[in-house]
Amino acid sequence: MQHHCVIIVGAGPSGLSVAACLTRRSIPFIILEKDDCFASLWHKYSYDRLHFHLRKQFCELPHMSFPQSYPQYVPKKQFLQYLHDYVSHFRISPLYRRTVERAEYDEDGQKWRVEARNGDSGEVEEYSGRFLVVATGENSEPFVPAVEGLGGFKGRVIHSTEFKSGTEFKDELVLVVGSGNSGMEIALDLANHGARTSILIRSSVHLLSRDTANLGLTLLKYLPLNIVDSLLVILSKMVYGDVSRFGIKRPQEGPFFLKAKYGKYPVLDVGTFQKIKSGEIQVIQEEIESVEGNEVAFKNGRSQPFHTIVFCTGFKRSTHKWLKGDDYLLNDDGIPKLNYPNHWKGKNGLYCVGLSRRGFYGASEDAENIAAHISFTVS
Repeated sequence: MQHHCVIIVGAGPSGLSVAACLTRRSIPFIILEKDDCFASLWHKYSYDRLHFHLRKQFCELPHMSFPQSYPQYVPKKQFLQYLHDYVSHFRISPLYRRTVERAEYDEDGQKWRVEARNGDSGEVEEYSGRFLVVATGENSEPFVPAVEGLGGFKGRVIHSTEFKSGTEFKDELVLVVGSGNSGMEIALDLANHGARTSILIRSSVHLLSRDTANLGLTLLKYLPLNIVDSLLVILSKMVYGDVSRFGIKRPQEGPFFLKAKYGKYPVLDVGTFQKIKSGEIQVIQEEIESVEGNEVAFKNGRSQPFHTIVFCTGFKRSTHKWLKGDDYLLNDDGIPKLNYPNHWKGKNGLYCVGLSRRGFYGASEDAENIAAHISFTVS
């Protein structure tokens, strides 16, 4: 049994943020990371053209700004360099290839006991800590919905985490399932590289330009959320007009309300809508009924052939599989039960970071709160 003050599960940006804040307060910790690198979602499972949709001041980790030379919308490559510099600056050394299989609070010892399987040796290692921080993020395990006949599809079926670039799909018939930011941007990349692209859009979505979204974030500092939402909807209608003509429905609730309440992000358009208007990207509104051979059948009775299906259908969190005895902080989907701003603190020294549905800015705020609370508790 290895004894520590703080155990952090996850070495993504959220876990690194907590580590930096603890380091500044001279509080010892360890990070257990299941992959072989930090920020593996960014290193391994994101597409090449990925840029931040928000300006860089909203995306910084605690206590280290982006270089002034970085553009307003930071690309993936420069963000990874920033993370390398961050880890080096704060001397963060995660324990890699440690998959946490169980974490449970020991009432007698008043410590968290954590079991993690070492991916190199195959052995289960045991750790104990006074505090436990869940930093596994909103994007844990890729989710692909069950579709009748999908296993027998004659073409390629991939999740968005496997997509890198549209270059290899030129002249292919590609169906993108999912109309969040990843789905919209992957569809754009496919169309830009000559793929005959269709996108399945069943849910209502807010379309915002990046400038409009950043304006909204700034206004939230001074105005109530409902006022900001009303303004954003007006601006969206001015920019995009009647989107229903192109198979897109606007939600009744405002964009920031939906994000705060349900974690549903507005689509920050970087060119996809123009491709939809021009017909280069076809919008399909019907749910998939089944798959047979290369044919995808929809519930309206129509079918269409495709060479590739890209599922941009999000993630499921796996916290409930290994975190035992917590009935206060997180629900079965790994999301805090408590509302902002009290969502980050559980009982018995349990915390979560980066689960407030407020992006990097929210994760940074969580990390600061956690470090301050631990410092106060141990002092």
